[in-house]
Amino acid sequence: MIEFIENIDRKLFLILNSWHCSAIDPVMFFVSAHLFWIPAIAVMVFFVIKQYGKQSWLPLLSLALCYLLSDQLSGLLKELIQRYRPSHNIEISNLVHVVNEYRGGLYGFVSSHAANSFALAVLSGLWVRKTWFYFIMIIWALLVSYSRVYLGVHYPADIAGGAVLGVLLALAFYRMGMYFAARYKCLPAKKNGDNIASAR
Repeated sequence: MIEFIENIDRKLFLILNSWHCSAIDPVMFFVSAHLFWIPAIAVMVFFVIKQYGKQSWLPLLSLALCYLLSDQLSGLLKELIQRYRPSHNIEISNLVHVVNEYRGGLYGFVSSHAANSFALAVLSGLWVRKTWFYFIMIIWALLVSYSRVYLGVHYPADIAGGAVLGVLLALAFYRMGMYFAARYKCLPAKKNGDNIASAR
């Protein structure tokens, strides 16, 4: 069963990775770089501060801790599972499209880019609670994640696993944040017209 899933994952990767062109290569390379994260994180911070003011320290702290844990856990899973990235898999490496000779580390499950970006996107969306904001953040996370397949350093399953990890951590940190806020009343009483202490 596992071998069957891996074969499908590999075939899907080769299809997605084959959709490339020289004009898009530098764009995807930039999207995958952490410099691309700065505007998205700045937007998250801006809207959290705009909504919570002086009490924004709790949402911001939860975002920072969620990111750190997501990054550490995804790195740990890579070392424990030790699934070679497609760019390092000798069976298909000659078929993989890479950009600027970038191949990443040896192991790829789960994707740290996917885990971290989805953790930030979902958690910031839960705090800000604006549909358009949440939509933009998810699009950003999807774009970052897709760039990893485009560059040949992750299989779709690596991305899916990372996204699930990020979402679960985001939900957990939001619940903890809401519990802390309700217990110690360290967030505004009202948020978008609702009592935040009762939004658990």
